[in-house]
Formats: sequence, C-alpha cells, structure tokens
Amino acid sequence: MHILFVTSEIYPLIKTGGLADVSGSLPLALRKLGADVRVLIPGYPSVLEKLQHTKVLAEFPSPAGNTAPARLLSAVMPDTALPLLVLDCPVLYNRSGGPYLAPTGRDWPDNAQRFGFLNQIGALLAGSATPLSWRPDVVHCNDWQSALIPALLHYSHAAHARSVVSVHNLAFQGNFDAQWIPRLGLPAASYQMHGVEFYGHFSFLKAGLYYADKITTVSRTYAAEIQTPEFGCGMEGLLQERHADLAGIVNGIDDDWNPARDSHLQKTYDYRTLGNKAANKLALQQELGLEPDADAPLLGLVSRLTHQKGIDLVLDCVHDLLQDGAQLAVLGTGETQFEHSLNQLVRRHPGRVSATIGYDEGLAHRVIAGSDIFLMPSRFEPCGLSQMYAMAYGTPPVVRRTGGLADTVTDCNAAALRDGSATGFVFEQAGATELLGTIRRALSVYRTPETWNALQSSGMQRDFSWQHAAEQYLAAYRSAMA
Repeated sequence: MHILFVTSEIYPLIKTGGLADVSGSLPLALRKLGADVRVLIPGYPSVLEKLQHTKVLAEFPSPAGNTAPARLLSAVMPDTALPLLVLDCPVLYNRSGGPYLAPTGRDWPDNAQRFGFLNQIGALLAGSATPLSWRPDVVHCNDWQSALIPALLHYSHAAHARSVVSVHNLAFQGNFDAQWIPRLGLPAASYQMHGVEFYGHFSFLKAGLYYADKITTVSRTYAAEIQTPEFGCGMEGLLQERHADLAGIVNGIDDDWNPARDSHLQKTYDYRTLGNKAANKLALQQELGLEPDADAPLLGLVSRLTHQKGIDLVLDCVHDLLQDGAQLAVLGTGETQFEHSLNQLVRRHPGRVSATIGYDEGLAHRVIAGSDIFLMPSRFEPCGLSQMYAMAYGTPPVVRRTGGLADTVTDCNAAALRDGSATGFVFEQAGATELLGTIRRALSVYRTPETWNALQSSGMQRDFSWQHAAEQYLAAYRSAMA
C-alpha cells in the first residue's frame, strides 16, 4: 500500500506539540508493516537545515506573485530510512518564528495561503496529474493544516487517492475568511453548510471532516467526546452524521522513550531495576535547584501552560501540596499569566518549586524519570503522550478521566490493585479540590513502598508501542479504499 502522509510538523525536524511526535513515529511503524509511506512537510528553515542530499523532484509557480518558483525536494529523515517530500517555498516558509506563529506570538496573517499551498501540492501528488512516478493509494491528512486536501480532491473530478483525516485536537480548526476559497482552487459552491462553510467562515478542518473518506482521532474516548456539545467545538453535528466513518486509535510512543536506554538520564533502569530511579531523582533535584531530599515526593509536570492543560488547577492546590512535604518541578511554556504565577512560586518557595519556562527535550526526559508522580490534569486531552511516557518511566500519573487519558491510565483503586492492572490515579471533575484529593491519594500509596513498586512495575510493563496503532491505521486505509 502506498501512503502519502501530510503533516505540518515532524520530530526531530520541527516540533510544537504531539503531532510532531506522531508524524515522526507512525510512518516508521507503518513501513515496518510493509507500507510504502512518504511524508510531505513544509520546508521551514529548521527542516532544510537538518536535511542532507536533497534532490529536486518538481517545480511549481510561486503562489505569492513574482518570486522564485516553489520546489518539491526529496530527502531522507536523519537516522532513519523514512522518505520525505519537502515543499520548499521560501516566500511562505523561510521566516523566523514558529510554523504557525510569528515572533510576536500571533498567527501568521497568511496562514491560509501557507497551508493552503501545502494542501494544493498534497492534492496534486494524490491525483492523476502528479509529477511523480510514485502514486499513493491513500493520502493521510493531519489536523486542519492538511485537512483541505479531501475537498480539493473531491472537486478535481479526476482519479485520485482515497483520503483519511486524523483529528489530533478539534479545538484548532483553521478558520479563515471566505475570500480564500477561490484563491485556493475551490468553487464557490463549496461554501455552504454541506461543504467548507463553518459559522460564516471557511474552515480547513470542516472541509476535511465533510469530504474525507474516513476520519480518525487519537483515542476511543475522544472519538465519542467530540460528538457531544461539550467537546465538539461546534462540529459535533457533522461528526454525529459521520460516526460510522469515525474511528478512535490511541497513539503509541516512540522507542526513544525507554528508561532502559535513555541517554538523557543519570542512570538507566527498567521495572526489574527500579532502585536506579532514585539516582535520577537526586540528579534532577540538583539540576533544578531543589533540596536534595530523597523522602520528599517530587511532583513533575511537563506541559503547555494553558487552561486546557489544567495548570490553573495545580496552582490552586500547590500550597497545600507543599505543606504536605511535596516538591514541584515544572517544564513548559504557554499563557503569560501562568508563567508569571510559576515564577512567583519559585521566588516564594526556593528549593521546593522549580519552573523552567520553555522546552528542552532532554530535560523533559529527566523530569519524567526523576519525578515520583506525574501531573496531567487536562480539562480535555485528545490522546496525550506524556502520561504514557510517565508510566513507561515508573512515574505513576495523576490524570483527569477524559479522552486518551481515560483510555490509557487505569485508576489505582482496590480492585485494580488486586488484579495488578492499576497504573495511575484518575479523577472525574476538573476542579482543584478533586485534583488535590487525588494527589493526596497518590501520596498515601507512595508512602507504602511495596504497593507503590507494584504500581510502577505495572505501568512500565504496559505495551505502548506503535505497532498496534499502525495496524489499526492500515485497517482504516483499507476501509477508505473499499
């Protein structure tokens, strides 16, 4: 099976969130199962800088006036055999800032054009007019940035690949002014409720959800949640209509997240050598300026600092946790108010609270390995990867029962402890009181070493590999082709 995988970010070339991790891992897992996968990605500066031996496959007129033509480059992902198709268009992608945001922190004003062009090239490669000898059977689109492809294919009236759209976070929809519709090659007739129109806007994601042959999202629970008004972000009606074509597939985690061979750690370990984990806790405390106290339960949090992720709930109960003798280590970036509150906490509680504003991949590994308990109190979480990283590293997570958190973490209740299935601590309502109570429940188990070690071992022996997810994606592709 030939698969064109279209994404706006891929680790380790460019990353803002979990989509990059999925894009860097799922295509490799599909290739291991025999699929011929090519990944189409924009040619951001960080992408082009890290690639070697690129080859020009095709040229296209610039979408932005009298500038140099755009080029389609072939390359190979560093350290893997994953084939890449890189859309090199300097006028759209060669700029400072992030893939979606300008240095000011605001969306690039021409994002409709930037990602519209990516979609146009993706649709071209998926159709009979492709300039390549390689033709895909399925084009796999990811989030709004590539969700316009199914609509473009629908209106091409030519032979083309089938399409699958994966929703990694329904809250990000790619909504723009309707003026972009003809500029991106769609007919005026597509701008209607049964098409790309969404409450007076032109929506990339709505286009994908309406025209794709199949829809996937990143957990079974989230697939059900997005069909409700609470989580549907205005698209629940369409998703209800398409429920037969909607599948929830839980993400896997990359092989790099393995404490037995993690080069970022002070000391490697597995579930049979859990005693080595203590060395990583001490090293983390020293690195972050926390009091080197082996008995103080260390709570870790690696996250975007946003309301969605529940960082405000942590801030509301952190003083009680510090009084209980806990320490807190935070790594992340996000809303200014939360960054400011965390920095204030550090000043008020030196040696007890650490906050690293920003993102550091190696430090993320060390925080998860060195912490005793991992906090992930998201209000909604389509899948989430960090809770799986935490379980794999013997750091039981505290999570809210939502989306992928509900599908991957088994609460440490009496029955689950008896049958050995417990892997973490789950609470229901997004409130500081319930979060505090659940963390205190975790601290109670933490102070019972034999039970805690069994809980850690259970999480570490769970299979979070990509193979099972890749098999389900292949089934979705076959269903789309049928």
